[in-house]
Amino acid sequence: MATKMITTDDGTTMTIPEMLKSIERYNPKHFPFLEKYVQEQAKENTYDLDANLAVLKFYQFNPHMMNLPITQLILLKAITNLPFSDFVLCKYLLLPVQMRDDTVKEIIYIADILEQCDFVLFWQHVQNKDKNELFEKITGFYDSIRKFVCHVVGTTFQTIDKVYLSRLLGNIDDKQLTQWVKKNNWTLSGDLVTIIKQEETIKTKHISEKIDFESLGGLMANCIN
Repeated sequence: MATKMITTDDGTTMTIPEMLKSIERYNPKHFPFLEKYVQEQAKENTYDLDANLAVLKFYQFNPHMMNLPITQLILLKAITNLPFSDFVLCKYLLLPVQMRDDTVKEIIYIADILEQCDFVLFWQHVQNKDKNELFEKITGFYDSIRKFVCHVVGTTFQTIDKVYLSRLLGNIDDKQLTQWVKKNNWTLSGDLVTIIKQEETIKTKHISEKIDFESLGGLMANCIN
């Protein structure tokens, strides 16, 4: 995504990150641009948590301008950044009217399933034909979840059956499974996937420290006294 620029009332141009760090963050004239920016994140598979939080905060101050479809996109994008706590931060900023929305309730339910790491239930739920339209609004949504699944698998298992791993990743085929195994630097042998932990690849570092005789003699003398 190209750098997005905003022109202030005095004619100054600045990027969105610059605007969010200045008083212009609260200028309602920029708000439609930020909502469009959320839509671009969903379409172009980019992510800007600070901008999205600014949108939700704006809704708190201006409930009459609250936009449910934009709210839904922000929550879905936050889910794609698991295991970080972005979704919780966004959820805390929701207004009661947003919390009562059926689609928002659905997204919160999905987030709860993922936080509980019930990945089989997650895929059963989201792959329902009636649900596809919601999640397909976010480019790369399913792969973002698979990345999170791999994170959890990598910190939980030493070895895992490839059929079970395929189920956790959404019943993907062997070709896709092989790609995810390679992407995570795991190994696949027969029906078993071996998880290579990061700490297993870290070499021991030997540290030696030299102490001269005079320093040692003084230390021993202090101990005797």
